[in-house]
Amino acid sequence: MKLKICGMKYPDNISQVARLQPDYLGFIFHERSPRHFEEKIPALSDQIQTVGVFVDEKVEFISGQIDKHKLSAIQLHGHESPETCRLLKSSGVKVLKVFSIKNEFDFSVLTPYEDVCDYFLFDTKGKLPGGNGYRFDWSVLEQYPSTKPFFLSGGIGLYQIENLKHFQNSKASKFCHAIDVNSQFEIEPGFKDIQLLQEFKSQL
Repeated sequence: MKLKICGMKYPDNISQVARLQPDYLGFIFHERSPRHFEEKIPALSDQIQTVGVFVDEKVEFISGQIDKHKLSAIQLHGHESPETCRLLKSSGVKVLKVFSIKNEFDFSVLTPYEDVCDYFLFDTKGKLPGGNGYRFDWSVLEQYPSTKPFFLSGGIGLYQIENLKHFQNSKASKFCHAIDVNSQFEIEPGFKDIQLLQEFKSQL
């Protein structure tokens, strides 16, 4: 199972986290987020894919950030339409469409996105579009009707290693492509604790 570390903000910290060789690093391009990224992404290993996170932004803005930062993928965290996903996918990047879950979920909403996204990402439904710091009921994913690979997100921390191991052995994890972590590994918003991440990665 792959690892995505999201909400990166500070160049020196980004370089430190990159030495852990996660599969993905996420950068949030959303001004209302305390993890809003405005720097230049430092040189990274070719093995690390960079993911730009956007919330209801115009296609032109997203395309500009793809070109500026040479992003490998984009994560759409708002109410983006299937047509928006299709347009962005045609630019050659991988597209992750986010859906938020609490204790139940209507999986029929995924159908229009099946052919225009590369991955789904499931996180916890809360007041904010991501970064709420707690997890949803993963057993909901046992009803997942698709074969599209997905990212599992939402308040995942070191203390949930046993829960993750249980999840990995469940029907719900069959199409889980990656674990997405963020706020539970922070010293402050956007600044990651390297030691905690190292321990999590080794246990995962």
